[in-house]
Amino acid sequence: MPSYDQSRLTDPVTLYPQPPFPEQGQDHPGTTESMDPRPDHGEDSYEGHGLLRGRRALVTGGDSGIGRAVCLAFAREGADVAFTHLPEEAGEAEETARLVRDAGRTAVAVTCDIRNEDECTALIDKTVVELGGIDLLVNNAAYQMSQPDGIQAITTEQFDRVMKTNLYGMFWLTKAALAHMPRGASVINTASVQGYQPSPHLLDYAMTKSAIISFTQSLAQMLAEKGIRANAVAPGPVWTPLIPATMPDPTNFGKQSPLGRPAQPAEMAPAYVFLASNRSSYITGEIINATGGTPLP
Repeated sequence: MPSYDQSRLTDPVTLYPQPPFPEQGQDHPGTTESMDPRPDHGEDSYEGHGLLRGRRALVTGGDSGIGRAVCLAFAREGADVAFTHLPEEAGEAEETARLVRDAGRTAVAVTCDIRNEDECTALIDKTVVELGGIDLLVNNAAYQMSQPDGIQAITTEQFDRVMKTNLYGMFWLTKAALAHMPRGASVINTASVQGYQPSPHLLDYAMTKSAIISFTQSLAQMLAEKGIRANAVAPGPVWTPLIPATMPDPTNFGKQSPLGRPAQPAEMAPAYVFLASNRSSYITGEIINATGGTPLP
């Protein structure tokens, strides 16, 4: 992956690897180390400028992918970071924690299943105790499983897992966090291009991403008088462990993008930093569409 000066003019088409990628598959949730090419989270490229100095952030699904890139960027911008992971993602979580600590900030890795309301409440309480409060909540954790054979292949168990991970967890965490968030705080949700242009093989996942867009826009209006902003980022295809772990064939993943490739997690993180910082003080209820050129409403 490239190491580059952020101020240097770069070609977005050739900046990162383009498909076809080597054939590969993993069991869910997948690991970063097993991916070819390896995802870039900004390890050698993200340069902080103190935009989040002294902030206290909670990022769900921070062990890998977009979540890891956001944790790294927030830390390099001066924030202390708590983040969640599943038990089977402990190894990935250790790497995220290392990146945060290498930036000189506090890292709190929490094993948490956000499908459980009690665990969500305990997570907020732990974040407040460990970091001294919470200023930024990033609802990023999600579950998907491709089902090319259609709705008949989506079991009730899968449907329930998708809904509870992607929607219930976001609702419970936001509700609990708001009791501790001061004026000037921000909630940032991860939506998706799927929320606008759903793929049939991701029917249940796409449903949740549409709901996240609506939740974000409604929440922003509800919280405006409290001085708390709510926004979302809607990525297009992003090269994360979830792809080889949930897609039957990721060889040409992202090729349909006008830029001809999937995004790297490092390319998503700046949008979250912007929405978390005072540079977006008059922006709430908005969705930043980071799709590589795919037109959205």
